[in-house]
Amino acid sequence: MPMVVGVVAGVAVLAVLVLIGVFKMMWRVAEPNEALIISGSNHRTEGLEAGMGFRIVTGRGTLVLPGVQAVRKLSLDLNETELSVDCVTQQGIPLKVRGVVIFKVGDDFVSIANAGRRFLDQQKLMSERVHNVFAGHLRSIVGGLTVEDMIRDREKLTGQTRAACGTEMEKLGLIVDSLQIHEIEDPTGYIKNLAMPHAAAVQRDARIAQAEANRLATEAEQASFARMAEATRDSEILQAGYQAERDKAAAQSRQAGPLADAAARQEVVVQETRVAELEAHRREQQLQADVRKPADAKAYEKRTLAEAERDARISAAQAKAKETELAAAAEATRVKAAAGAEAEATKARGTASAAATRATGEAEAAAAQARGLAEAEAAKAKGLAEAEAIKARAAALAENQEAVVAQQLAENWPEIVKAGASAFGNVDNMVLLNGADGMGEMFAKALTMGGTGLGLARQLLASMNQNGQASNETSPILNGVTAPKTQKVPVEQDGE
Repeated sequence: MPMVVGVVAGVAVLAVLVLIGVFKMMWRVAEPNEALIISGSNHRTEGLEAGMGFRIVTGRGTLVLPGVQAVRKLSLDLNETELSVDCVTQQGIPLKVRGVVIFKVGDDFVSIANAGRRFLDQQKLMSERVHNVFAGHLRSIVGGLTVEDMIRDREKLTGQTRAACGTEMEKLGLIVDSLQIHEIEDPTGYIKNLAMPHAAAVQRDARIAQAEANRLATEAEQASFARMAEATRDSEILQAGYQAERDKAAAQSRQAGPLADAAARQEVVVQETRVAELEAHRREQQLQADVRKPADAKAYEKRTLAEAERDARISAAQAKAKETELAAAAEATRVKAAAGAEAEATKARGTASAAATRATGEAEAAAAQARGLAEAEAAKAKGLAEAEAIKARAAALAENQEAVVAQQLAENWPEIVKAGASAFGNVDNMVLLNGADGMGEMFAKALTMGGTGLGLARQLLASMNQNGQASNETSPILNGVTAPKTQKVPVEQDGE
């Protein structure tokens, strides 16, 4: 019996395990991001056309008959595809549009059924298919727009693209979560040229704004520096005041000890002084009793006698002083009278001396003035006489030049001969040949040289007569010839 129970229990456990395994094999659960497509039996799903023959399960579990039904999964995750499409605008300008499309399979059964029929075995090719769809529509839309429209209103481009692709994406069972146009490349530089005027204006405004900002910043910095300098000055003033107070407190602190010592010593001295005063007072009282009273009596006696004697001497001195005063007054009167007389005499002598000095100065000044006038008159007369003489000599020279020249030559003949002889002044030794004939020949040469000088003088006088500028200072012949200093020349004769 126990064996039968054990066998039954084992069979029951085994049956349970088998049931669990079979159930696990038949039960399928759809994840939140996937859809189960069950085929192999005739099913009718709400919203789908009749005769589809498959069942869609999302977000729950379902029983599947192994070997009878097939279960496949369709991902409901997000997918994205990069767009890089070469387009041509309405203006014929080539552009390259770059963007991204984020899409997924729709959550409704119709979208899942459409996507399942098209991509169930080709889910990896889904991005490529979507790229082709969007590329074609994007080219078509860009061909109807200008570059300016695309730049200024990208949302319009995005909306038209989504609207154009919506029907096809719905047929594919896909929905577009996001479409973004990232970049519009312009290989021809059209967009850059469009932006240049605006960029220049922006750069100009930026420079102006920067200059204004720099000016404001500089003004703010200057104001800040001024406030900093003012604050520094105030701080230094306060610090100096605080430092002075600290120094004063420190000095008082340093002096507190010596002041306390001095006060203590002063108190000691005061006490000692009081003790000394008490001791002196005691001694004074003792002296009052022992010495002063007897001494006062003796002193009173002596003072009385001395006062009597002093009064007698004072009376005698007063009498003598009176006599002396009278004599001094008489002497002072006499001296005063003598001094007054001497002062009057001195004053009279000073007055006389000053008058004499003034008279002497006036006489000398008058004499000097007279001499100056006389000298001036003499110089004037002399100048007039010389001028008249020169004028007369010039007139005579003009009327009879030969006579004047002859007179001047006669008057200055010694000097002329002396000047001719000066040619031999530097000769130390001279040898004459032929004796007296040689001497005569030498003198003849000297006279010839003098005659040459006379000819030059005559020519000079003629030139001066023609120019009318003959003067005493420019006519050395008229005023005489100053001969140079000569030496005696020893002459050696070779006599015969």
